[in-house]
Amino acid sequence: MKNRYSIILFALAITLVSCRKYVEIDQLSIRTLKYTSDFRNTMNNNGVLEGTYSYPILSGDDIEITDATRQNSLGDILGNVYTWAPKYTSESQSDADWDKLYKTIYVCNQVLDGVLTSQDGTEAEKQRIYAEALVHRAYAYLILVNMYGKQYNAATASTDLGVPLLTTPNLYTKLNRATVDDVYKQVLNDLRTSISRLPGVAEYNVRPAKVSGYAIFAKTYLNMRDFDNAALYADSALALQSGLLDLKTYENAPGTIPVRLLNPEVMFSKVSGVVYTATSLSSDLLTSLGTTDLRYKLFSDVRSKFGNQFSTSFTGRASTKYLINEFVINNGPTVPEMMLIKAECLSRAGKTDDAMKIVNNLRIKRFTTANYVPLTATNATDALRIVVEEKRREFFGTGMRWFDQKRLNLDNDFALTKNRSFKGANYTLQPNSNLYLYPIGDKYILLNPELQQNPR
Repeated sequence: MKNRYSIILFALAITLVSCRKYVEIDQLSIRTLKYTSDFRNTMNNNGVLEGTYSYPILSGDDIEITDATRQNSLGDILGNVYTWAPKYTSESQSDADWDKLYKTIYVCNQVLDGVLTSQDGTEAEKQRIYAEALVHRAYAYLILVNMYGKQYNAATASTDLGVPLLTTPNLYTKLNRATVDDVYKQVLNDLRTSISRLPGVAEYNVRPAKVSGYAIFAKTYLNMRDFDNAALYADSALALQSGLLDLKTYENAPGTIPVRLLNPEVMFSKVSGVVYTATSLSSDLLTSLGTTDLRYKLFSDVRSKFGNQFSTSFTGRASTKYLINEFVINNGPTVPEMMLIKAECLSRAGKTDDAMKIVNNLRIKRFTTANYVPLTATNATDALRIVVEEKRREFFGTGMRWFDQKRLNLDNDFALTKNRSFKGANYTLQPNSNLYLYPIGDKYILLNPELQQNPR
């Protein structure tokens, strides 16, 4: 018998419940999900729900690992991720990102299945918990479909393979891959259902609220190339939250940068499941940053910062974002991301001056007053290029660049061939290559034959 759901989770078997029989009857010494407070406690489990992707950190062209010591320390799976290999894992290895995201979905499905009929809570409490689970699930599916499925293309999305679309906690669900279009429809439907049941801004940014729902809407529509709706929802998110850190304040005291729960930029806290220490930055990114950008000064450093993780010959710089206070990399929706989504949509609509105003409103917070020079664009095409470059500078080392590379392959000006050298071999990633689709783990296909592998 094929225990589909538990296999996809690699026997994670999950917070507060562990197998089907525990859901069906109360058992001695086992706490079942019965009361509204049980579901609230489940949704408070940030160790599960706050985690998201990590592999894309190594895939994007903002990262360049040329140092031999660092290359040798990556190991087989991460070396495969870094070189865009046809396969990442063997038949006995798990895919950490796949497992983490589907674990989030499983927990959300448990909550969605039972919270509205739970005991003792108020109707408002039940509705809010239900909506929070929808937002977490929507975000997980948006990430999954953009890692393992093809880039959304309206002409082919109804036939392109996405990911298994699981919407109940049924342990025996089949894992056939839904189409990209169906996954996006599910994401949008979850968000639409959630919005009216949520407060504008949550007490803590690890909890979903309207602002996080609007932000995920904006990201979703951006990937669908529906730039009007992307701009609309970015505006809606920014109307609720628009705080920016002024990096001048922290120039000489990076340790005082607010932790993510206190960071006014974080609309919805999501953190990488794995932190890759000493992640060196690509030479062209460093050229783009320049040495007067406070993001260069605060969020990157030289070899000595990382001890012996680099060889003595390493002369580049590596991201230190994970070293700022909490040893996590925040890659959930933020105020800067919404600003740059809005700026991209404006530039695509030919509103060059409006787009550049947004870019400069962000950049002025990223330089000392003496070093700040406003950027200008000669036309809408130039403005779009500037926005894309600014987004790369703002979010280096978070993995967000990989998703932008993939979606921007549909624009001729950004469809570029990428090259890497690793342990004496050269690797090439062509625009729109099938290698932009992460491979489904062989382990999961072996156990679930209906799972189709991505073309390589």
